[in-house]
Amino acid sequence: MCGRYSLTSPLEAMRQTFAIQGLPNLQARYNIAPTQTAPVIRQHPDGRLLMHDIQWGLIPSWAKDATGGARLINARAETVAEKPSFRAALGRRRCLVPADGFYEWRKPEPKVREPWRITLQDQQLFAFAGLWERWQGTDGVKIDSYTIITTDAAPAIADIHHRMPVILKDADHARWLDPGTATDDLQELLRPNTGVRGYRVSPRVGKVQNDDPDLIAEIDAD
Repeated sequence: MCGRYSLTSPLEAMRQTFAIQGLPNLQARYNIAPTQTAPVIRQHPDGRLLMHDIQWGLIPSWAKDATGGARLINARAETVAEKPSFRAALGRRRCLVPADGFYEWRKPEPKVREPWRITLQDQQLFAFAGLWERWQGTDGVKIDSYTIITTDAAPAIADIHHRMPVILKDADHARWLDPGTATDDLQELLRPNTGVRGYRVSPRVGKVQNDDPDLIAEIDAD
């Protein structure tokens, strides 16, 4: 699964990578956690790409209340087209989740957990394949929320964790967002990105209140 990630890239990198209209004033995020709000990119019906902060942890539109979102932070690529919580969103509400790294916890021993940060080999900005939904309560309150799709880990990081989020290639962003792309044609995009590397980071990343540059610094892996 993917339970923490970072988005620290400068605004100009965001503009160049995603061609976003009306880029908001973003602050560096070193430790994005479930139930927090974070930026996603959605395609407007007129074709523009717009960025909005919405809640991480998808709340299905049919849910009785908003409490289940914390459990739906990830959707498995292998079953996303079948699960009732994700099926409709896969067909009509796909999004990009900008990031420049994510965290996984390696278990070298049964009672030992080491946090590692995974990035592209060139440490550039990228996008996870995401889905979003809009939930409305009986009081009229609306909540937009998202989930990140995961797949098998690439060989380079399989010893850290057996799963990883789907990192889309830049050339596939438009295809993923295009509502005209058939669901059956999306599976070939939901594969491990092999151009990744991992390095060990501070255990401070395990606490959600910590959100500073020291969290992404490499530490001695010995």
